[in-house]
Amino acid sequence: MNRESLAVLDGNSLLYRAFYAIPELTTKEGVYTNGVYGFLNMLLKIKEDINPDYIVAAFDKSSNTFRHKEYEDYKAGRKKTPPELSMQFPIIREILSKMGISVFELEGYEADDLIGTISVLAEEEGMEVYVVTGDKDALQLATDNVNVVINKKGITEKEIYNKERFIEDFGVTPTQYIDVKGLMGDKSDNIPGVPGIGEKTAFKLIKEYGSIEDVLMNISNISGKKLKESLQEYSEQAIFSKKLATIITKVPVEIPMEQLRTKGNFNNCEVRDMCLKLQFKSLLNKFENLSQDSSETPENQRLEVVDYKVINEIKDLNDVIPNIKNRVFVKLYVEDTSNFAKIMVKTIGILSEGQVYLLYCDKLLEEDRKGFINAMKIIFHNSSLEKITHGIKYGYTAFLKLGIDLDLVNFDVEIAAYLLDSSKSEYSIKTLYEERLGKTFDGDEDSLKANEIVALEKIYTILKEEIEKEDMEELLFKVEQPLTKVISYMEYEGFNINRKELENLGTKFSGEIDTLTKEVYHLAGEEFNINSPKQLGKILFEKLDLPVIKKTKTGYSTNAEVLDALKDKHEIINKILYFRQITKLYSTYIEGLKNVIDEDGRIHSNFTQTVTTTGRLSSTEPNLQNIPIKNENGRSIRKVFIPHNEDSVILSADYSQIELRVLAHISEDENMIKAFRNSLDIHTSTASEVFNVPIENVTKTMRSNAKAVNFGIVYGIGDFSLAQDLGITRGEAKKYIDTYLERYGNVQKYMDRVIEEAEENSYVTTLLHRKRYIPEVKSSNKIVKALGKRLAMNAPIQGSAADIIKIAMVNVANELKLKQLRSRLILQVHDELILNVYKDELDLVKDIVKKEMENVLDLKVPLDVDISIGDTWYEAK
Repeated sequence: MNRESLAVLDGNSLLYRAFYAIPELTTKEGVYTNGVYGFLNMLLKIKEDINPDYIVAAFDKSSNTFRHKEYEDYKAGRKKTPPELSMQFPIIREILSKMGISVFELEGYEADDLIGTISVLAEEEGMEVYVVTGDKDALQLATDNVNVVINKKGITEKEIYNKERFIEDFGVTPTQYIDVKGLMGDKSDNIPGVPGIGEKTAFKLIKEYGSIEDVLMNISNISGKKLKESLQEYSEQAIFSKKLATIITKVPVEIPMEQLRTKGNFNNCEVRDMCLKLQFKSLLNKFENLSQDSSETPENQRLEVVDYKVINEIKDLNDVIPNIKNRVFVKLYVEDTSNFAKIMVKTIGILSEGQVYLLYCDKLLEEDRKGFINAMKIIFHNSSLEKITHGIKYGYTAFLKLGIDLDLVNFDVEIAAYLLDSSKSEYSIKTLYEERLGKTFDGDEDSLKANEIVALEKIYTILKEEIEKEDMEELLFKVEQPLTKVISYMEYEGFNINRKELENLGTKFSGEIDTLTKEVYHLAGEEFNINSPKQLGKILFEKLDLPVIKKTKTGYSTNAEVLDALKDKHEIINKILYFRQITKLYSTYIEGLKNVIDEDGRIHSNFTQTVTTTGRLSSTEPNLQNIPIKNENGRSIRKVFIPHNEDSVILSADYSQIELRVLAHISEDENMIKAFRNSLDIHTSTASEVFNVPIENVTKTMRSNAKAVNFGIVYGIGDFSLAQDLGITRGEAKKYIDTYLERYGNVQKYMDRVIEEAEENSYVTTLLHRKRYIPEVKSSNKIVKALGKRLAMNAPIQGSAADIIKIAMVNVANELKLKQLRSRLILQVHDELILNVYKDELDLVKDIVKKEMENVLDLKVPLDVDISIGDTWYEAK
């Protein structure tokens, strides 16, 4: 019969090791969790590799023990436990308790002493014991039946020592290891030992004489004058150090065996709830799998088996339609979402009246395209049918390609989940189900889809309540969900491209690249790969002997910052900078745009709502929001973007200084509000305030510097960064900022207030209650905390500006549709809307756009919109 086994966890040691091995992790509320996460992973590894029958844990009760009473300097000099780690001790104790793992701690004794006592007690009961720790001091506990598991690199590698293995590796017994420690001391615990005796000498002496006492009795036989003198002078200290290093194996407390024989339950509701709260999604399934004897998950942790009907014939589809009523849960499985030309709905999952249907769209379209489209219109153009979806945007786009204009859905779970926490990387149904309900599901392709539809219903119930609780109904129902349909139309419309102009620009850039390459070779005196930092570094810093600004692990740094610092040192630098600019434009925008022009001659960018933490839209494949405009070559890329046809023009509508206007409204600063209300140039007005001169005396340089301060304040700029931006001293920069905040006193009050709110709540909000979690503000790391403060100051401003442009998009699109105009929104670039406008609608569209954009919200300052028209995007700017 196999003996029972017990694992004893050294709580303090393992949490310390995990904390320093795992990169910083926090919950969205700013609670640090990396130590707990690493600890639990070690626990899982022990469960997997050793699979003990029972598990207990021991922790230090407090910092003072009997050893401190005997030796005041015991463990003196140790760094104070960082607060990020301290806050994790009660968390790990709580989760271990919820797992049914007994936690032992005793006033006046260290965890090591409890571990030693438990080990002896369990061994006497005939158990095989595994002491799991990161501390080698525990090696003294190894016996034939007590194994010391030392966690090594990171948190998953380990070495296991019993008595035999220890003697084989070290040449002394585990108990003699205490004598070794007594001689050599221990810096981490501040055990003095004998000065001058290191690990090698200590082991040699104990191997030869057996114990400290026998060493001291044989000092005359030991060679080495200094060694003899040290042993004679510090003999009492050696004995005392041995005492300090000895783990007590009989602490004066009764430990009932039933407390040691705790099986533990890694997969109960309380544990799962705590993992969800700590955002340990990846650990949920690991706990679940380890807690089972088979691969099956317990019924209460798995989504019930879902019965579903496959619909792949039009007749069956028509039979089903009458059964779809009241409320419907829908997931449109869209393929090739990164390629507009190939976007199509492959499958539709529908849950209505308790029944799940899987519609095979490809087969239904192939059988009867018109019949399928008519059926979809009956379902999705039914205003009395409440539609709950997940990720509907691609569905909108794919259905538009079929000629179906879907009704606006009532609730989209993906968008709702994003609003509740914008920091996540994904919002899939499976992930949301695991996070919110602590359950999982799987199956083959069809059953997985069916389970997702059922899970969608359950997630909806939870998220709807959370949206209401967080006062986000307006943001969800009036902004984000209507916007989903607007951006789908933008994708569908696309932006027309002038291929000939694109080719011309390509020829121009290619010619300039060739010319620049020859010029650089001439100045360098040889040919080399200009794009290779290593080769370029050798040319600049070895051959041309330019001053080295910065080095990296691989050699010389040749980044933009370094080259900027070398501009006046050699004419080759400006050539290289220009070469880099042109080659990036050529590869990213000339060749890049060529590859994504669709068959209709347009580029259909992919717009996404659930990516940025700020609330801004993102554009990908290609990113049309990132075309450079700071130099003429970059701006010229916009020449290739043209109207849909000869009857159209491009209209650009751009909010003027929207973030500063939002700042004026939020801060309620009278000086700033007055400047905007009086239609003053805000940068000139700021320059007048900061430099204390009349407005008419503000110079171009003053205005430029004031502009840098204005926009810098919005992003929480400091004097160092402002000094770099303006090429002035830090003292001057500080004076600019201080004077600014003195003149605009409420801006300083706003900054202080929002930082205080962020530190209290771990999040900030926009005007429409959009949240951004900022755990960085609670960091003890000064650099991280400073970043958190800057984010806290900027997020409400940038997020509110994002809300405003989104509402404007929805309102403009609605008005265009209401008036049955052909003109359409085709692009949004942060504060700018781009429309393809038919010439015979131009005056009406201009009025609509200006009116809707300027009247989005009732702010304390006017929203000002600049409108321009052109035959290309370039001309419209």
